[in-house]
Amino acid sequence: MPDEKKRLFLFEALELRSEYDARIKTLRACLPESKKNWDRFSISTRDDMRTQPSMDFDVHWARKQVRALEHKKRKLNSAIQEANFNHQVQFQGDTINLNEALELRKGLNEALGELHTLLVNASCQRIIYKEGRDILEPNELSYTETSKELEETRRLFRELNREIRQASFTVTVEYRDEN
Repeated sequence: MPDEKKRLFLFEALELRSEYDARIKTLRACLPESKKNWDRFSISTRDDMRTQPSMDFDVHWARKQVRALEHKKRKLNSAIQEANFNHQVQFQGDTINLNEALELRKGLNEALGELHTLLVNASCQRIIYKEGRDILEPNELSYTETSKELEETRRLFRELNREIRQASFTVTVEYRDEN
């Protein structure tokens, strides 16, 4: 059995991965090659404005740290994915793994956006002015039915999201934190 000191709850692993992302982003922004890219994208550049690394900033150390953090992030991502595939949740009478639950949540979230747009469109009718009179163009979708479908999808999303969140506090990931 793995050493308990090497285990993180899923929510902790996700937080650590975000921290790795932030640290990588910060270090990359400090590298001279990143500053050259800034000049290319800035609106006005001054030829007399050049930079060099500060005396107490070691470029080689920063590059080494970026590589080390990227390696840790890959290892952590693997551990998170393994946990997602191995842990099961209940949803609508089915047992699905966390990976499938996350994909399902993503799909439901996209459906929510689409249903929002459909509901807004179904909330009014188009008026066409023709030959001196107004003609109402009937809606393709019923406002009432679309509203019901949107609310049901919201309920499903909320139910699934609660299962996923609960799992993040019980599922563990085999990875040593940097404490």
